[in-house]
Amino acid sequence: MVPIARWLVHEGRLVPTPREFIEQLMNRVQAAGIPLWRMYIGLQLIHPQLQAMGYMWRRGQPVEAVARAYGIQFTPAYIGSPMQEVREQGRKVRYRLNELSDRHHHVLHELKDAGGTDYYALPMLIRRDGPPPVVTFATDLPSGFSDQDIADLDRLVDLMGAVVEMHIERSVAETVANTYLGPVVGDRVLHGAMRRGEGEQINAVLWFSDLRDFTGMNERMSAADLLELLNNYLQLVGDALKAHGGEILKFIGDGVMAYFPAEDALFLPIVTSSAVGAARRLMDDIEAANEARATGGHDPVRFGVGLHVGPVTFGNVGTEDRLDFTVIGPAVNRAARLESLTKELGVPVLASAEFNEVCTVPMKSLGKHVLRGIPQPVEVFTLSE
Repeated sequence: MVPIARWLVHEGRLVPTPREFIEQLMNRVQAAGIPLWRMYIGLQLIHPQLQAMGYMWRRGQPVEAVARAYGIQFTPAYIGSPMQEVREQGRKVRYRLNELSDRHHHVLHELKDAGGTDYYALPMLIRRDGPPPVVTFATDLPSGFSDQDIADLDRLVDLMGAVVEMHIERSVAETVANTYLGPVVGDRVLHGAMRRGEGEQINAVLWFSDLRDFTGMNERMSAADLLELLNNYLQLVGDALKAHGGEILKFIGDGVMAYFPAEDALFLPIVTSSAVGAARRLMDDIEAANEARATGGHDPVRFGVGLHVGPVTFGNVGTEDRLDFTVIGPAVNRAARLESLTKELGVPVLASAEFNEVCTVPMKSLGKHVLRGIPQPVEVFTLSE
């Protein structure tokens, strides 16, 4: 185990991803003479969609990442399995696969049918609260694991624990940052863009959207029904933006502030067209959702989108110990005012003259109108039929 320990301390801890780490580690375990045929490690996650992530190594095959959705703990794949036994009781288990009976979990029989002869699973002790990671090993050696093999595997799990814990902590940080800030902003923050007042000016297409009559919905609907409607609507907005290169900056109640980066003015025709594509997709998706709502006797969902383009400051605002990474500037206000005007003009999408000027998608002028906080009337545009 000495060469493996030395590698973990010097090179292994620098391997950037769990998949690569396990691949390289298992190559060294094989070179050390431990007769492994299969290895699996299951990691509990803090994630909005996944409960756990597993990494499966099989001799002669690349490492496979196995995502586990919420609810896996209530399925036959988990109930009564060695994984449940180790995770919930916190103890090691071992099964000679040639001595199985009908009472043993089907995963053990599947391993036996695939050629396995011996199975060993144990918890990995780390600092995090909650269920520990579980590591399982199997061999296809006819005689199974020796006592020395078992001792070496115990030692291996202890040795790799610190590196695995580092990957878990990084995964949690990335998930939280991406979930609450978005992938672009989250990456900036994780790379140190956290100083108050720190920011940069970029050109961007601004999107501001919200639901119609959200205040009335609050009065008429139960909290559970309103939450479901709001989440379904915001999912449609997020899907439309993501499909066309937009990124959500923040949710403001039922409102969505998003942007399409266009740091080089040469790309503005492409980026503005993408924003129009996102708006058209949202219109189509809302129409389909309203058809489904009508069959259930529910009122239709209505919304508005304001689109503008211009320079914005992209950075941190807030107190010394509580920051918000956002965009500020006149362009942001203009997009919000355009969205508000959609209610008066009865259209779902309004764009500024600046947006229309650089957009290759034909738009229809609705004349000049006053935007709150802007002294002179401005020309506004909507989507052509």
